[in-house]
Amino acid sequence: MKDDAMKASAPDPALSPDQQAQLKALEARAVDTDDIPEAPAEHWQRAFRPRKEAISLRLDMDVLAWLRQRGPHYQTEINRILRDRMQAEGGGR
Repeated sequence: MKDDAMKASAPDPALSPDQQAQLKALEARAVDTDDIPEAPAEHWQRAFRPRKEAISLRLDMDVLAWLRQRGPHYQTEINRILRDRMQAEGGGR
């Protein structure tokens, strides 16, 4: 953002004096977030995903066919299988 946008600016002159006063009164008021539900913990588990890198990978045709028959997201399935193996061997985070 530009520095100008970061600074508190004077009320918009297109506003009526009453609207300007209402806006000024809101500036000092704390934002009430009581009506915003808290996000469940399971949502945060997916919030920060590892960065992905595109690679070229050669697989046996029967292995690829097996992965593709498991559903449309076979590349994600490959990643899940490899991550499970990595974690089973004590690697990763």
